[in-house]
Amino acid sequence: MTNISDYDLEDFTPYLLNLASETTSLAFQRHYRTTYGMLRTEWRVLFHLGQYGPQLARDICDRARLHKTKVSRAVGALEEKRYLRRSEDTKDRRQELLELTTMGRNVFAELRQAAQKFDADLVAEFTLEERAILKQCLARIAGL
Repeated sequence: MTNISDYDLEDFTPYLLNLASETTSLAFQRHYRTTYGMLRTEWRVLFHLGQYGPQLARDICDRARLHKTKVSRAVGALEEKRYLRRSEDTKDRRQELLELTTMGRNVFAELRQAAQKFDADLVAEFTLEERAILKQCLARIAGL
């Protein structure tokens, strides 16, 4: 029988990834929540629309690996804030094409700049080689 103490939870990669994710997400969340009143899924939807342009909600679900219910709620909240608009998809009238409004594009531009600064500050103590390895390893784990 294996001794329980033979394996330290802090050596378990998924645990470390979760801690790192929560720590960094909560730190950046302070900015977009305080400044724009957005929740995590809302800023992720906004970023996908800003980064990739107009798209269907299901495309955001697939790309961001988010559940459709969460995306639907985020879309409603972003529409209420007037950051995005919906229009009928010309290819499938049952679908709605989502795109950022002018206000949404302005918010995206500001948040993208804040995200770049946050990211730079986060890895500032790493060497260039460590940064590259970290991003490469995380991208591989994420399947990107």
